[in-house]
Amino acid sequence: MVSLKNRGWLSACLALMLVAVANVQAASLPDFTDLVEETSSVVVNISTTQKVKTSRLNLPEGIEIPDLPKDSPFNDLFKHFFGEQGGNGAPRSHEAKSLGSGFIISSDGYIMTNNHVVKDADEVIVRLEDRRELKAKIVGTDERSDVALLKIDARDLPVAKIGDSGKLKVGEWVLAIGSPFGFDRSATAGIVSAKGRALPSENYVPFIQTDVAINPGNSGGPLFNMDGEVVGVNSQIYSRTGGYMGLSFAIPIDVAMDVAKQLKEHGRVRRGWLGVLIQDVTRELAESFGMSKPQGALVAEVMPDSPAAAAGLQVGDIIVAFNGKDIDRSSSLPPVVGRTPVGKKVPVKVVRQGSSRTLWVKLGELPEKDEKVAVEEPEKATSDNRLGIKVTALTAEQRKELDIESGILVEDIGEGAAADAGIRKGDVILRIDNRPVNSVEDFEKMVDKLPPGKSVAVLVQRRGGPIFLALKVPGKQ
Repeated sequence: MVSLKNRGWLSACLALMLVAVANVQAASLPDFTDLVEETSSVVVNISTTQKVKTSRLNLPEGIEIPDLPKDSPFNDLFKHFFGEQGGNGAPRSHEAKSLGSGFIISSDGYIMTNNHVVKDADEVIVRLEDRRELKAKIVGTDERSDVALLKIDARDLPVAKIGDSGKLKVGEWVLAIGSPFGFDRSATAGIVSAKGRALPSENYVPFIQTDVAINPGNSGGPLFNMDGEVVGVNSQIYSRTGGYMGLSFAIPIDVAMDVAKQLKEHGRVRRGWLGVLIQDVTRELAESFGMSKPQGALVAEVMPDSPAAAAGLQVGDIIVAFNGKDIDRSSSLPPVVGRTPVGKKVPVKVVRQGSSRTLWVKLGELPEKDEKVAVEEPEKATSDNRLGIKVTALTAEQRKELDIESGILVEDIGEGAAADAGIRKGDVILRIDNRPVNSVEDFEKMVDKLPPGKSVAVLVQRRGGPIFLALKVPGKQ
């Protein structure tokens, strides 16, 4: 039996242990107070004004607002709901305002923010920490990276310390400061959730994903590491409600600074261009190409007269390294190519028909649009086969509309290997087992020779874009 004296001693020990555990837990969590004090002065609030024309009144068809006498008591009613021009439905213009964030990157007044913050703005006002409000000039914008560079007339400004986003690690603490919903210098914190994220609308930015709370108005603001260095520019969130849902994305600062430098020097951004359309390599496609594991960027199309075409890249090549950098996924390739200087000759390692080889490519400049040439009228023919599809030759008009030079159209599809592979009615089959399909007769011969049980890659054109599918060859009928 424990004595009262011993009980008191045990209680004291337990209390000390609990305090020690609490202190250890507290010590493991970062304190952001000093970091916020050191960095908030470089963060600015950005407000924009844009003149917007309102459309005519959306009244039911056949109904118009009548012309009323000047002394009619209904005039005030129409003016209240429709404005001064409401009586005749004429369009009016009004000022639309929006808010965003930014940060100072030079003491003489250069400021970085997002392109979408200042896009189409007629006036941009920057508010500093000392509450000064200065009109900003838009030096340049880049829609592809969502970066904009502004300039205000000021001197001896505090400057953000620029870090190295390449050294960021998943799980590392980061801090965002901005103006969500107009609340100036709001600080939110979280961790780096992932790196190198590719978003559907942004192929040339390997985004940093975080769980930092980002909301409208944070756009363009800085993402700091624990050393007070800017490692990213807060740009987008994933949301089904319009508000924060735990997924936010920042532009790596090395990408943003490279864009800002080009905007300052040239007023526009030049990016390296390879001239290929690519897709990811799935497990099934890796098997069909004789690879031990999924890896690299699969070339689904080579643009005519492109650097890739000049270097000898072919459809079906799998790019596994570019300029000495391994390409694990297709999304890794565009940012690396885009940041490579135009005109530079670089090695590109590809896997072609199971063998590895290195090609040398002299990069061009990424164009706005690519043009292709249509070809002549093919023969008319149809085919049924053991893949469970019916195909027909394309007309010249169809090839011109689809911007392709060869291939056959999937006219109908039933149960079978083709349907299992994901081939659809309306697809255009361009290649089978890495060989081009030039006619229905070619297609029949290829299908007949495919060995049963083998996985082969089938390249189809769908909704204007090529895509590889993995097809498991059935036995002969």
